[in-house]
Amino acid sequence: MRLKRITVLCTAFTLLTAAVAPAASATGDVNALAERLRQAIVAQNFEDVVDLTPPDLSAPASAARTAGQREKYDASPAELMNRARLRPAQAGKPLHQTPNMDAAIIELDPSGRPKSVANVLLSPQHPNGVVVPVAKAGLSTDQVRYRWWDDTEWDVNGGKGTRDVLPGRENAPIDFSSPYPASVLKLMVGFGVLRLADQGQVDLDADYAYNPNPVSAACGGASVKTVRQHFDEMITKSQNESTCALIKLIHDRNAWDAVNATFADLGMPTLMVTGTNPGNGARWIGSNMSGLDTAKLLLLVNGGPDVLWTTGAGKRVTRDELSYSSRKFFQATLAGQGHNEMLSTSNWCGRDYPVQGIPQKVPARWIKADGTVTVGGAVYDRDVRPCNDAAEVTFAHKTGWVDTTGSDAGIVKSLRGKGNRQYVVVVFCNLGTDYVDADRPADPPGVFPVLYTQKYAQLGKAIDTIMKGL
Repeated sequence: MRLKRITVLCTAFTLLTAAVAPAASATGDVNALAERLRQAIVAQNFEDVVDLTPPDLSAPASAARTAGQREKYDASPAELMNRARLRPAQAGKPLHQTPNMDAAIIELDPSGRPKSVANVLLSPQHPNGVVVPVAKAGLSTDQVRYRWWDDTEWDVNGGKGTRDVLPGRENAPIDFSSPYPASVLKLMVGFGVLRLADQGQVDLDADYAYNPNPVSAACGGASVKTVRQHFDEMITKSQNESTCALIKLIHDRNAWDAVNATFADLGMPTLMVTGTNPGNGARWIGSNMSGLDTAKLLLLVNGGPDVLWTTGAGKRVTRDELSYSSRKFFQATLAGQGHNEMLSTSNWCGRDYPVQGIPQKVPARWIKADGTVTVGGAVYDRDVRPCNDAAEVTFAHKTGWVDTTGSDAGIVKSLRGKGNRQYVVVVFCNLGTDYVDADRPADPPGVFPVLYTQKYAQLGKAIDTIMKGL
């Protein structure tokens, strides 16, 4: 349980409603898509969410100050099922302040080029959301002072961080602490591996002998698998052991500095993986991602023609930053995602709770003869075939869950005859597995639990409805 220490704890807060005048960007301009996204976020009424580990006023100040820097890994299915049984919603308390959320959308034209972009931030300082001004040519902003995430600072400092992610942003009009990305950071690991493959430094079909030193509980022991298998397990099952192996593989090539420099050179400076352990690939807490830059990374992976954006230094970024084969492999792996349970909830087809999110089709590889889904150790109890019959889109995405992170990032594309929409969507928020709905029902024994508030699924559906109507 995370430790928190605050001077004054409010047991409830009130979000301003969408009836308030539309939120303008820091430059005074209102982006139509971003304004609709802002309204959709505010409409979810996050004040209803319950905190299962509310601030502990008896915790020593020294312990509280270090709590936000501890390691964070997505828990195993068995651990999550056990937690869900032991922590009913009635044990929690209302949120004491507005959560931090970073949501971004890039609308794509039929060929995959960016058509419009929206980025909205929610925080205690911006309880009604703030539209981020985005430069069209670079799909970038210099109007946000991004801060590193820290659980304790969010609790005790009104959601304000104290460490800057990027230098030179001290006078930016929007000050925002970026939620820890959790397993969405695996997109950056995947990019790093495929860049090395394109450079001839890594063979995806060669065995990689992972010999961790020291052995980490989160990363597991020694193993031998092909790089391709590690990559698939990292993305589709969110397997931490394979992620650690690939992080170590990049360390073996002394390439992490180059990978992080590439993100910055391509105009995605908030993307970084720092401080990981070269001996075992553990210690992920030094990873950072903004919604806008993550959306740009997925735009590159999707691979529209011509120039996708131009950096502030004048670099014209195209899909060729990854080879055709690397992009197709990345796309196929994301499309094979097994955990469809945040912005989309198709793995729980037909349940009253959670509500349906993005109406995606569940990949056939996870569906058993009776229509239920099993992903590694995660067992779902619903026949997803009716939802697949009614599905409107594919969702090639990556989710992430830890106690103070709920995240989802991916590429949505209409199925044939189901409308005409194609877009990238990213949501990072600090409402992770420690935060639930007050009326969340108990999950059946042995079934993978509902990890998040269903407000994420409601937001996913709202976003898809917006994009469907454009």
